[in-house]
Amino acid sequence: MFGFLKDKLKKVVSSISEKLEKKETAEEREEVKPIEVVEKPVEIGMAEEVKEPVIAIEKPPLEKVKPEIEIKPEVKIGEKKIEAPKIEKIEEKPKGKKGFFKRITEKIVKKVVEKRLSAEDVEPVLNELKNGLIEADVAYEVAEKIKNDLKNSLIDKPIKRGKEKEIVIEALRNSLLGILTVPRVDLEGIIKKAKSESRPAILLFLGFNGSGKTTSIAKIARWLIDRKYTVALAAGDSWRKAAIEQLEEHGKKLGVTVIKHKYGADPAAIIYDGVEHCKSKGIDVLLSDTAGRTHVNKNLIDELKKIVRVNKPDLKVLVMDSLVGNDAVPQSQMFNEAVGIDSIMFTKNDVNPKGGAILSVSYLLKKPILFLGIGQNHSDLVKFNSSEFVEQLLAK
Repeated sequence: MFGFLKDKLKKVVSSISEKLEKKETAEEREEVKPIEVVEKPVEIGMAEEVKEPVIAIEKPPLEKVKPEIEIKPEVKIGEKKIEAPKIEKIEEKPKGKKGFFKRITEKIVKKVVEKRLSAEDVEPVLNELKNGLIEADVAYEVAEKIKNDLKNSLIDKPIKRGKEKEIVIEALRNSLLGILTVPRVDLEGIIKKAKSESRPAILLFLGFNGSGKTTSIAKIARWLIDRKYTVALAAGDSWRKAAIEQLEEHGKKLGVTVIKHKYGADPAAIIYDGVEHCKSKGIDVLLSDTAGRTHVNKNLIDELKKIVRVNKPDLKVLVMDSLVGNDAVPQSQMFNEAVGIDSIMFTKNDVNPKGGAILSVSYLLKKPILFLGIGQNHSDLVKFNSSEFVEQLLAK
């Protein structure tokens, strides 16, 4: 799942890490300079002068220090006493300068331990990353943000030796988590609040034709039943042929009631009847299907607005086919502008190697991802967790 996007992220981590390692080797070679050798003549008896190589080492300046007790010995020669010359104790004291080898050692250690990347080092790699993200269905604006996040995190920042990949991965992790940081939806909290008001929680499902709304409704019904909530379904798609029968088939497998009218009936009225049924039976949640809409079908959009106005759903869930790629952004924006969406569910993620639409829609609409559909069975549903999603993308 999301293999294409994972490969693009791995590639940038590898490329930047290699640049850091090469930069480190080059800097170390540049730092280690040949030691200066000075030739000094040495006399050996009457023989010819022999030149001896001597390593030139800079010595710190010496400072004379007087001893605390001055000793003046006397020497007696015949009858005269001659005062011996004053002896002063000489102590070597560097005037605050570090020794040659200490200075060189510190410089080399710093070069080895800490490196810095310039804009020229990473710009080509980050441009490649941006293009790869766009190929993975990440919207241009979001890909540009990820690129800039990495530039800000890596350029001119000290990076310790052996930590290259770790630093790049952490920069990517922070960027991706920032993109997915949006207000969360507490689904169970919504249900408990509705119960406290002696009514069912109403979940309304929207989406384009073929996005997988009906199957997604059944999966979420299973998820809720597994958590001991009671559920009913409302067949609000009275437009598409076989839509009611499809929902009824799911209802039979799940053992839940399906509220329906005839084809062509007003979906707002169907869902209203579903709410009343749940109230009378003490059912916790009503999951309401709707007909697939397109941005060109004004009548269906107006119908959707009426459903929302009449039934006031607690949560409007936009069901998106993850395979639509970059079209996910304009589709989601259209529904959001029409009725306002509260959360998003992506379907068919098990057959989608890209996954960039998840990043794009979440960031551009500032809406939380509620679930990911990963198959055709009722149990093939994952509650979205942004941290787990990011770790999956960055996994080895």
